Amino acid sequence: MNILLYVAVVLIWGTTWIGIAVQSHYATPVVAILWRFAISALLLWVVLLFSGKLQRIALKDHLFCMLQGLCVFGLNFICFYTAVKYVNSGLESVIFSMAVFFNAINALIFFKQKPSPNFAPAAILGLIGIVLLFWHDLINSQFNAQLLMGIGLCAVGTYGFSLGNMISVRHQKRGLNIFSTNCYAMTYGALVMLSLALFTGQDLMPPMNFPFLSSVLYLAVFGTVIGFSAYFSLVGRIGAAKAAYSTLLFPLVALTVSTFFEGYVWTLNAVFGILLILLGNYLMFSKLEIGKKLFNSQKNCEKQA
Repeated sequence: MNILLYVAVVLIWGTTWIGIAVQSHYATPVVAILWRFAISALLLWVVLLFSGKLQRIALKDHLFCMLQGLCVFGLNFICFYTAVKYVNSGLESVIFSMAVFFNAINALIFFKQKPSPNFAPAAILGLIGIVLLFWHDLINSQFNAQLLMGIGLCAVGTYGFSLGNMISVRHQKRGLNIFSTNCYAMTYGALVMLSLALFTGQDLMPPMNFPFLSSVLYLAVFGTVIGFSAYFSLVGRIGAAKAAYSTLLFPLVALTVSTFFEGYVWTLNAVFGILLILLGNYLMFSKLEIGKKLFNSQKNCEKQA
């Protein structure tokens, strides 16, 4: 069962990026996000109400759920849906996989949790990998503003997602049910998107064709409701640290899908880049304290000198 859940998380979340790319062709980012999370929230409301598992929370907790909705189910996705115009979906997922580094930084800021000894070498490997992965595009585009805008938007969206993770940690420390808080947060995120769409005069009804409907349903049902359920079930079964290994495989799945559907071309730099990113992410979860060993080696060399 653990293997089945693990594979489900990797395949579902590794393929949601192509769904974002398809959906963005038929609706503005705000309207596309509105449809996705309105459907997801509705499904969660139905399941939680009928199962009697919807948890009532205090007003203060609702305010944090609203903030979580903005960070995880709203403004961050505006960044991702806009960025797909400038970078392909596979590269978006690669930048998103760097959320683990943002999480380490934010955990230190908000909860005084020191990053692991491997954080520094892992972050360096990840940053070098990102540069190598984008190097071919950067050179060909002569570092044009559009490509840099796409990379920047992905980074901002990923940081927003990380902030949402910190709010989720806060919820769990208070003993709040994760599915209930996600339901509230998705609802608030959808309501904010609805307000933005109405305020800016955007058409709330995109073309109801097969590409849009199939992508939004896949993102809402599989990418959001089932994906999160499978992931949190995995966390409960094997622990958060081991479950997080699934993030290592998201970029590989996304770039493979992008190769077939978006014409992504693999270069030698890209291969080395993805390997370094995966290695960096692996170090973040590894028990081998490479950072501490390097620090101790440097300390010993200084003593001998």
